[in-house]
Amino acid sequence: MRTLLAVAFLALLAPPAHAQTPLGAITVRIETTAGSILVTLDSARAPITTVNFLEYVDGGYYTNGSFFRTVRADNQPRDSVKIGVIQGGPDTTKNGDAFGPIPLERTTATGLHHLDGTISMARDGPNTATSSFFICIGDQPSLDFGGHRNLDGQGFAAFGRVIQGMDVVRRIQADPADGQRLTPPVTILSIERVAR
Repeated sequence: MRTLLAVAFLALLAPPAHAQTPLGAITVRIETTAGSILVTLDSARAPITTVNFLEYVDGGYYTNGSFFRTVRADNQPRDSVKIGVIQGGPDTTKNGDAFGPIPLERTTATGLHHLDGTISMARDGPNTATSSFFICIGDQPSLDFGGHRNLDGQGFAAFGRVIQGMDVVRRIQADPADGQRLTPPVTILSIERVAR
């Protein structure tokens, strides 16, 4: 049912012929207390994940949310496969899984990969992602399908890429942390669509 809704919703997302972004590209601005991050979402190749993320964006769920986790070389001593990401999510007073979990759009199906600046959905098992997302710092092939950061080898659902503001992302990653928990978290003031 969600897949059918995603396909129907995508018809409404298609940019006009004069748009300057590629077909299926939707731009959002993540405004934080650390600065602004501009992200292009790939609704053509990752439609289910993009529609899911935009449901939370359009519903205002990320307003007063936060980047709450940083993963970097110095804070993952027990992990044999190291990664570099920051993780964000909605305001904790709102329902972070309001729309339910979505099917995992594997990188083998979308052709998208976890490169420097990629935005992707956090998850536990396959088909469990809801609203929490992360941004890669540096290329992270271990997060693609077949990668070994997650023991199930299914990877994560990449669905877009930062086009402006990677300096902000790197500053957030370097912020003080207790283990991987940012102290304090970086507040997400808003995430909104941007006309381009």
